[in-house]
Amino acid sequence: MTHIHNSEKKTLKLAQLRPAPSFVVADKVGVTYPVRGNIAQGIDTQSTPRMIRDVRGRLRGVRAISDVSFTLNEGNRLAIVGENGSGKTTLLQVLAGILKPEVGTLRVRGRITSLININLGTQIEATGHRNITLRGLAAGYTHDEIEAKREEIAEFSELGEFLSMPIETYSSGMRMRLVFSIATAFTPEILVLDEWLSAGDVSFKEKATRRMIEFVEKAGILILASHSRKLILDNCEICLWLEQGVVRAMGPVLEIVNAYEADQRAKKTNPDAPATLLRGAN
Repeated sequence: MTHIHNSEKKTLKLAQLRPAPSFVVADKVGVTYPVRGNIAQGIDTQSTPRMIRDVRGRLRGVRAISDVSFTLNEGNRLAIVGENGSGKTTLLQVLAGILKPEVGTLRVRGRITSLININLGTQIEATGHRNITLRGLAAGYTHDEIEAKREEIAEFSELGEFLSMPIETYSSGMRMRLVFSIATAFTPEILVLDEWLSAGDVSFKEKATRRMIEFVEKAGILILASHSRKLILDNCEICLWLEQGVVRAMGPVLEIVNAYEADQRAKKTNPDAPATLLRGAN
C-alpha cells in the first residue's frame, strides 16, 4: 500500500482546487452581417470584396471578419491593430461571447471579463447596490462572490449613500464611477479590452488609472484592441493585424506594430499601392 504524507496531501488538494490554465483558440472564425432589402445595389462588387451579393446582384451581406485563427494560452497578452472598419470590434465581440461565429470555431477555457461597453446592462431605475448585484450576476459571479466585493466596490466608487438611490438620479460622472468600480472589482481570467478605461474627475481618474494597471496585470490572458502605440507596447507581447476583416500578420508586438504604422504612412503617400503579406500571417 502506498502512503501519502500529509504535506503531499495538502499539495495535491491545492492543485485540485487551482483552476485549470485559461486558453483561447480561434479556428477560421468568420462573421457576416446580413443586409436585407435593396440597400446599396449600386456598390461595385469588384472593388468591395467584403460585399456579398446574390445572383441578381442584390447586396445580401457584409463580411466583417473571415478566416481568423490564433491560439492564446495563460500569460499571453495580445494586441489587435487595424484601421477603422477592419473588423476589430466584431472580433472582440466574438471573443467576449457577444456574437457567435457564423463559420469556424472558438474554444475558450476561463471566465471572460469584457470591457468593450461597460455601460451595457445597467438598469437605470435600480439602485447602485442593486446594479452591483445584477452586473455581478450577469458576469457569472455568485451572490457570495459579489457580496465579498460589495464593500470594496462601494469604497472605490466614493458614492456613499447614493448607492441606495436609483442611478437615474446620478450624474454621468457618478454612473461612470459605479460601472467602472464594478467592472474592475473582480480578478479577470480572460480580459477583453477595447482601449483603456478611465472615469470621473481628475482625482478619480488618477485612482482609476492605477486600478486599471493592477487590473490588467492580474489578467490570465489579455486581449487589447487599441490605436495607442504606447499602450500596446507597454501591455502586450503579441500583435494581430486585421485588414479588411482578415489577418494581415501576427507576431512579436514591436515587429507588427512597426509594420502596421509603416503601412499606414505608405497608404497616405501612395493609396493605390498593393498590400503585401508579412511573415507570421495566418
